[in-house]
Amino acid sequence: MTIFQLVAILLTIAALLGFLNLRYLKLPTTIGIMLISLVFSLVLVLLGNWFPAISSGAKQIIDQIDFHEALLDVMLSYLLFAGALHVDLSDLAREKRIIGLMATSGVVISTFLVGTIFFYLLPLFGMDTRYIHCLLFGALISPTDPVAVLGILKKAGVSKSLETNICGESLFNDGVGVVVFLALLGIATGGQPFTAGYIAHLFAVEVAGGILFGATLGLVGYYLLKKIDSYQVEVLITLALVTGGYSLAKTLHLSGPLAMVVSGLMIGNQGRAFAMSDTTRRHLDLFWELIDEVLNALLFSLIGLELIVLADTFSPATFFVGLLAIVVVLASRLVSVSIPVAALKPFQKFSDGTIQMLTWGGLRGGISVALALALPEETGRSQFLAFTYMVVIFSIAVQGLTLGTLYRHTATKRQPLPETN
Repeated sequence: MTIFQLVAILLTIAALLGFLNLRYLKLPTTIGIMLISLVFSLVLVLLGNWFPAISSGAKQIIDQIDFHEALLDVMLSYLLFAGALHVDLSDLAREKRIIGLMATSGVVISTFLVGTIFFYLLPLFGMDTRYIHCLLFGALISPTDPVAVLGILKKAGVSKSLETNICGESLFNDGVGVVVFLALLGIATGGQPFTAGYIAHLFAVEVAGGILFGATLGLVGYYLLKKIDSYQVEVLITLALVTGGYSLAKTLHLSGPLAMVVSGLMIGNQGRAFAMSDTTRRHLDLFWELIDEVLNALLFSLIGLELIVLADTFSPATFFVGLLAIVVVLASRLVSVSIPVAALKPFQKFSDGTIQMLTWGGLRGGISVALALALPEETGRSQFLAFTYMVVIFSIAVQGLTLGTLYRHTATKRQPLPETN
């Protein structure tokens, strides 16, 4: 099957699922498409018991799609840039301390908490594995997914400050999480030494280099946009900035995700204010909103369809440990959020319920699945992939659907009681 045929099938499925969601379920697009896709996949798996040709044919099609490459090498650059394009830099600057701590130390704390707990938990179910492999699972499941978060927060109705915290963290901890994962993967496969020097060097090159490279891309884009007034060419410049910039960042071994976030913030703020006409702003926003919606539909369709391939990896023990993984990941998220908030309380005021909202709003998504698919077989890939999939499905379907309700509940608790005579 050619790439064009695969894209045609995926676009058709995504369009059909989007129609069914808007016509009948009326859920947030990402959640509705994923849930319908899951049901569709489950039906195909069950039909395979009586008609093996149906499930095997569907599995062959899905097997031809490299989810890891499709997301991390293609979709992610556009989704991150589109998300950062509409984040107010002044709002981000006001929340920079909590965002910075959660996107760095929060990811590291969660990685080691999840990894350590699983190292002692798995042997209880006959799943012995090395500590470094458990840390890999902690690294891939700890970053919150900006794609999932940005799509759902639009419908949740949370406050501007909280939205900035959750969005800002998810945009930046994605790049940090990928670097942590790559560092641990290099150690696990024996390719790199487990030394502080190696890890510090990797962080300096990938993270700092990615941020500086993104700032350079943003400046170049700003200069080009300022020199012309043609929305068609200006939209094309931003598209080239993302496509070429992300590819060059990978070639230079810099963090492409962080580069896209920084360049998106610069174009969406300084570029929007000083280098674009009203016509360009309107067309640029419409273009990137459309890119964001189409790629989100494709991504969450793929997440649901992955069940067709992963169904064989689930056993009763794997399913039960997957349920425990949901609890472990949420508990680790609670700790990794509480520590930065406690550290900043002397310097910054937080409203009641902030920790609960940041914990519940830390959604996992396609990035975790993509990283799990990149695990070598010798690391226990199949079992960790099953755990990751269950955490992601719970995160998007349950946490995503109840985020607005939780916020309204905590907001009610924050209101003072009416005076009585």
